[in-house]
Amino acid sequence: MTGFGAAAGPIGSQQVTLELRTVNHRFFNPSIKLPSALSQWEGELREQLRKGVARGHVTAVARIERAATGMQEIDEQKVARYADLLRGIQQRHQLDGAVDLATILRFPDVLASEPDQEHAGTPAEVQKLAGEAIDALTRMREVEGTRLAALLDERITMVEGALRRIAARAPGRLVAERERLRKSVKELTEGVDLDQQRLAQEIALLADRLDVSEEVDRFRSHISAFRETLSSGKKEPVGKRLGFLLQEMLREANTTGSKSKDAAMLHDVVAVKEELERIAEQVENIE
Repeated sequence: MTGFGAAAGPIGSQQVTLELRTVNHRFFNPSIKLPSALSQWEGELREQLRKGVARGHVTAVARIERAATGMQEIDEQKVARYADLLRGIQQRHQLDGAVDLATILRFPDVLASEPDQEHAGTPAEVQKLAGEAIDALTRMREVEGTRLAALLDERITMVEGALRRIAARAPGRLVAERERLRKSVKELTEGVDLDQQRLAQEIALLADRLDVSEEVDRFRSHISAFRETLSSGKKEPVGKRLGFLLQEMLREANTTGSKSKDAAMLHDVVAVKEELERIAEQVENIE
């Protein structure tokens, strides 16, 4: 499920901003980008993300905004070396312009934090910052999940409507199929003596193979379980369960379609399968 969350706080001597972005993925797939000063905490961050996001491609990006405490010092020896280097280049190449302090301060390693402030932080600081970012991410994903649940409920209601039409038409279609089989057998065996009781049994068996009542009952049970899962208030992933229920519904729809020798019923079966495919596309975005 898509989402975004961010948090800012101190890690060691640095003020750090951590941003999390998630998109759909079948499994937990993290991508962590940390500055070199924080790279030692990648393992801790990865583990906390794994606990907080069960499924999805998670991109975590940390930026060091500024030193959290202490002052930065100027390395005067490096300033002098850079100044001499720049003046030498100016003379050799006859370049205009003054060598000023602002230019020299842009060079690396000229500014340095006080030694007593140069520590990379603690696991507790990393966990606190990651926890705040995950909480923000979770809140956004919950809002998206609520909207998506309402959409899925609308689509499953459409599936229910088609299933009701199939269930209502099935008994009459079964009677008509029995009569058709009886008439066909009579035409084919005109003038031949047959055991009428045995004939009735065979026709009944053939017709019963076209009965979809069991498929419809199982389909209704799967829909009920799907709705219960959608409305569950439990703080646990439901995407895999919804995906499994959709597979079971599609199986029942395929079986019903293979048994339905009726244009109206087949039309509704096709409509059901189309809606199930649309629902499956959305369920892939649910954790």
